[in-house]
Amino acid sequence: MAEAANPVTPSHELLEWPKQDKRRFLHAVYRVGDLERTIKFYTECLGMKLLRKRDVPEEKYANAFLGFGPEDSHFVLELTYNYGVDKYDIGTGFGHFAIATQDVYKLVEDIKAKGGTITREPGPVKGGSTVIAFAKDPDGYLFELIQRGPTPEPLCQVMLRVGDLERSIKFYEKALGMRLLKKTDRPEQKYTIAMMGYADEYETTVLELTYNYGVTEYTKGNAYAQVAISTNDVYKSAEVVKIVTQELGGKITREPGPIPGINTKITSFLDPDGWKTVLVDHEDFLKEL
Repeated sequence: MAEAANPVTPSHELLEWPKQDKRRFLHAVYRVGDLERTIKFYTECLGMKLLRKRDVPEEKYANAFLGFGPEDSHFVLELTYNYGVDKYDIGTGFGHFAIATQDVYKLVEDIKAKGGTITREPGPVKGGSTVIAFAKDPDGYLFELIQRGPTPEPLCQVMLRVGDLERSIKFYEKALGMRLLKKTDRPEQKYTIAMMGYADEYETTVLELTYNYGVTEYTKGNAYAQVAISTNDVYKSAEVVKIVTQELGGKITREPGPIPGINTKITSFLDPDGWKTVLVDHEDFLKEL
């Protein structure tokens, strides 16, 4: 009997791929109602740098990329402004972004001095010693400000709420090769959190998944879009995601392949709660920069 031209990788071998792949968080994408206003707030109040900006008039949108270091080594925020749309619904599922700083009190004073909104004054977390505060940006996105020693990645968290924490942990471990870095249960506040990522949370960006006791569904709104992660092989990575979604839920929303016009290879999918991740070819991404 003739052998198949393209031998298919057995699924147990494929499932090892995300752990061998070199991955990192690239950016979070979300929509804002006034690009200049948000850039001003992030640079003046939060201390970020505007890394690049592009306007695509034929498709009626503009983008700005902001962060604490260059895109080839740091996690950044990709803001999207759609012409004529000045308001979005953040929904109940998106939680916050987080910024690590050596002096939360000073950062809060700076934000207040420039007219920013603080929704939680600085102080230790309930039942712990870490000093935190919360600030709200002009569109209503929350930023947790965390007091920490020097870190290579100040833009340190994306927090999303999920309906079944164990299922989500398993999904991100299997589909994306993340590690469960820490899990904290707070029965007195009726929630559990899991920190997922590719390296220790003090040195890189992590996904903070939050489960609120008894809440299995959240509204997504139309403001927060997705998180992007690099991969050395979008095709292999998409095969893994397909296998995992059959077991745990979620679905591929874009088959792997190049984006017309820029030729960067990507694939995208939804997790069991409907949160979107885009996997981007690592080499193609660096060429884009």
